[in-house]
Amino acid sequence: MRQLFVLDPLGQINPAKDSSAALMQAAHRAGDEVWACTPSDLIARGDEPLAIALPVTPEPWITVGVAERQALAGFDVIWMRKDPPVDEAYLYATHLLEVAERAGVRVLNRPSALRSWNEKLGALRFSRWMAPTLVAGRVSELLLFAQEQQEIVLKPLGGRAGLGVIRVNGQAPGLKALLELVTEQERLPVMAQAFLPSVSEGDKRILLVDGDPLGAINRRPSAGEFRSNLAVGGQAEATELTERERQICAALAPALRAEGLFFVGIDVIGGMLSEINVTSPTGVREVERLMNQPLADQTIERLRALV
Repeated sequence: MRQLFVLDPLGQINPAKDSSAALMQAAHRAGDEVWACTPSDLIARGDEPLAIALPVTPEPWITVGVAERQALAGFDVIWMRKDPPVDEAYLYATHLLEVAERAGVRVLNRPSALRSWNEKLGALRFSRWMAPTLVAGRVSELLLFAQEQQEIVLKPLGGRAGLGVIRVNGQAPGLKALLELVTEQERLPVMAQAFLPSVSEGDKRILLVDGDPLGAINRRPSAGEFRSNLAVGGQAEATELTERERQICAALAPALRAEGLFFVGIDVIGGMLSEINVTSPTGVREVERLMNQPLADQTIERLRALV
């Protein structure tokens, strides 16, 4: 097979930690051609999708060939692995990848799903598995929710890696001013969730491949912190899935498969679904290291069985 990875510039990727590097290396081990480009390298000439792409040998990291103009229809699989933010440039890239999809190329994850599944709002489809949650821009609604729940976590809808996440008490002085700030004077909605004390025991990242949970790690917050994201100092540790967590995965699987969300990372705290990450989920390297599991190779094997 020929696989193209659309991602951040290769010089920004840390192969020891990056899931995209793990997937590229697994594709190479499977005998596939591996190419790479950035979203700005995507082209549509009429209805012909193209890219200025680099042939790469990702293992050992990394040997890069000369950039070539490639027809996207010549690839069997295109991975959209550009990190957030999901900004204008990102959205335009999904539209260009949709041109390739119409030409018969399998794009992972499906461009239309990347646009429609906001990583916070997408979880609302499965709200019965979540902690009490409110999405609103009106400060009065957020104040009432915070008072009902006593302690909440506020999340910007476009946030990532724990950035901008705030824990606050419903009776905190200045809460109204804080809510005015995070909503930009009621211009933007935010997500508010009941704070789960069990986060001190960790936040599980579960990686689903074609709807099936293939790997998981527990991310434990560092001392004095409630956020467990690895990017803000959380510590990864080995884990096993509980029956409740398997039930959550089974509830999500039909929708993920139907909408072309092949590679997804969900976050679960104390048995409660928190987020559904679809843009460029991380955690592959940690699963491989802590669980002694060849997750990237298993992912590529699953993919090859579908293409």
